[in-house]
Amino acid sequence: MWYLQSITSDIDIQLKDIRNGKKKMGKSRLVIFPTLFILLFVYGVVVGHYQIFPFDELSDLKFFLSQTEPVISPDRPQIYDNAQNISKRITINSENDLIKKRDKLIDYIWMGDGFPSQFPDHVDMNISPNGYQDIKNLERIDSFTTNMDFGKYEDKIFLSKDMEMNSISYLFTPTISNKKLVIYHQGHAEQDFLVDKTKISEFLDNGFSVLIFAPPVHGMNNEPILEFERFGKLRLNSHNHFNLIDNEYFHPLKFFVEPIIVSLNYIEQNLDYDNYYMVGLSGGGWTTTLTSALDHRISKNYSIAGSFPLYMKSDRLNFGDYEQSNPELYSIATYEELYIMSSFYTDQRSVQIFIYNDPCCFQAELYEKFPYGNAIQDQLDILGGGGKFSVFLDSSTRVHEISDHALSLVLDDMLNRD
Repeated sequence: MWYLQSITSDIDIQLKDIRNGKKKMGKSRLVIFPTLFILLFVYGVVVGHYQIFPFDELSDLKFFLSQTEPVISPDRPQIYDNAQNISKRITINSENDLIKKRDKLIDYIWMGDGFPSQFPDHVDMNISPNGYQDIKNLERIDSFTTNMDFGKYEDKIFLSKDMEMNSISYLFTPTISNKKLVIYHQGHAEQDFLVDKTKISEFLDNGFSVLIFAPPVHGMNNEPILEFERFGKLRLNSHNHFNLIDNEYFHPLKFFVEPIIVSLNYIEQNLDYDNYYMVGLSGGGWTTTLTSALDHRISKNYSIAGSFPLYMKSDRLNFGDYEQSNPELYSIATYEELYIMSSFYTDQRSVQIFIYNDPCCFQAELYEKFPYGNAIQDQLDILGGGGKFSVFLDSSTRVHEISDHALSLVLDDMLNRD
């Protein structure tokens, strides 16, 4: 009997210990799980920011999954035109036609004031912005600031403004230079130029100087506040706001291209480069095409996910902002004609790159359904200027970006590597 009581007593003690253990474990869980969640969250932020393990593995997984998620709906038509109509829309039949069309564009954009001949308003040499100190082959960074007015008749457009429109750019000069300048336009960036630090570094490593820009009201550029008689006060922080100031007195398209042209004016006068090239992503790709069509000092230009002709813009994602669909601009020179103008002469080359399943716009799949590259090159051959136009499709990424593959392609072409 005493033996059974002893066993029962031992069992009671063990059960009591188990119950106490569960209580302790329950309290521990209240501490462990929130702590673990916080640690995982913090580590996730660090992974995304510094791209440490498992950033590449997660990127590969995202890439794999995205291949089964097409951006373009296969059952909805995107194009209603005919490929044979491309050449009909190109009214450039000689070099003289090209020159006349360029003159009309200049007259439209600058309201009769002619092609810009001035320099930037401020040039600050050898600045030291944070974040670039560890870049290799970097001799110095200079800053250019261009201030732009709203035309001679701004009093007819709005009542008042708090400042002019400005554009801030940085010039990165390498220690060992190949005497070639890359104008890099980052598109609709909401941050400063640090977001493209790796691209800047890659160009510097290959001996290129880099002059980097952001579009108006993006990046480090300002956002003027205008007061309208009928609309009230409005901060210009979207390109679609430009519709409110585009009229018979002023065309804000100059905000996109003037800073690049006046910066080149200064560089051409004061620095020593053999060639000027231009690269742009998204809206920067659009700017690359228009600037290269206007300023033939730029011999090679590369537009990544930058534009489609208007007949390929039925989808709202491809229609774009004010500048991408301005009817007056494209009545003077269609997209097809701008492509011709940016690649006409013997030393000129224009390259477009589109991304498969691009979540933003101008998808490679759509270009495949309606390719126009051969039609542009055929017209260039007929004109006999000697220029080249090419289109490449990028399957290495599913992100709206200049991928490593695209950057390698661009560098190989700039350096004439096979």
